Amino acid sequence: MTKDTAPALPASSSDTSSPHEGGGNGLLWVLVVVAVAFAFLRPRAPMDWLKLVDWQTVGALAGLLAITQGVEKSGMLQAAAQRLLSRTTDLRQLALLLTAAAAVLSALVTNDVSLFLLVPLTRVLASQAHLPLARLVVLEALAVNAGSALTPIGNPQNLYLWHRTGESFAGFMGMMAPTVLVMLFWLFVAVWLLVPRTPIALKPATEAAPVQPRLLALSGALFVGFVVALDRHWLVAGLAVVFCAYLVFQRRVLRDIDWALLAIIALMFVDLRQLAELPAIASLMGRWPIAEGWRAYLAAIVTSQFISNVPATILLDRYVHDLPALAAGVSVGGFGCVLGSLANLIALRLAKVPHGLREFHRISIPFLLVCAASAVLLRLG
Repeated sequence: MTKDTAPALPASSSDTSSPHEGGGNGLLWVLVVVAVAFAFLRPRAPMDWLKLVDWQTVGALAGLLAITQGVEKSGMLQAAAQRLLSRTTDLRQLALLLTAAAAVLSALVTNDVSLFLLVPLTRVLASQAHLPLARLVVLEALAVNAGSALTPIGNPQNLYLWHRTGESFAGFMGMMAPTVLVMLFWLFVAVWLLVPRTPIALKPATEAAPVQPRLLALSGALFVGFVVALDRHWLVAGLAVVFCAYLVFQRRVLRDIDWALLAIIALMFVDLRQLAELPAIASLMGRWPIAEGWRAYLAAIVTSQFISNVPATILLDRYVHDLPALAAGVSVGGFGCVLGSLANLIALRLAKVPHGLREFHRISIPFLLVCAASAVLLRLG
């Protein structure tokens, strides 16, 4: 395999020097301004503000962010990236491998956890070779949104709708399969068109980060324990163990957590839930003929673009009686605007790449239009 020829895309796309530009701290300030505006327009008690935040989600992300930092600092990802690059023939093959892994993992361990596993690995790959990091991460974000739509446990909106539909696990998968197949088809078309089949050019060798087996073992044990704690609704105890363990054995892990991402997620809950509560929004939803069919499907897509697909699912459940159409719509609605799915924001923040938002929308908006049109034709057919 030849790895001394530069790929068609510029090496600068793999720049990882800016730790806070990927998800856009500008978004954080926009959310702060919106929250302040709501504080003046719709005053509420401080405790009511805190109740707007889904602390289970924010707490789970905090624990996973800490564990991801622990795995990164253990040096394991660097070693895994070197082995993967030595066995990959070209850039397109690597992109297909990463997106396929993201889609499969998201159906089994949820979309967020898949990103916490794959995006740091992709970033390390880009530190060792000239890769279009932003493009690869965007494709991974699309992949987890598509793959997680297949199973009831793939994402929060599916879990909610699974209980609402009363379907069996296999029955829910059968209901979602046609839409997921459409999304996966266009995903791999996108990979084929956007990623050239060029040899991977390795960067000049740098001193490899030493592998720290003890830190890796600690992070692995904490990951398993934290997932069990989340499953049993022991969030506070699980977070306490994770943070105390790193505080005692590896304090720099906690120092390097992306605290701004947690603030963004918390403010999204505050702002978007207040937006959904506005009487004008409720009145508009009540007037729309969105009870079933393609109208319900399109309403789910459009609403997801503004308030994210999980809040959109809960909001539209009051007005939509066609739950399969709602499930398909909020799944496709994860594409398009970065707010369509929390997974989009998580992917970009983990990537730590400049101009990530611009690259995301350049790919994701056309992808949304193609998937939405294909899936609606499938439903009409």
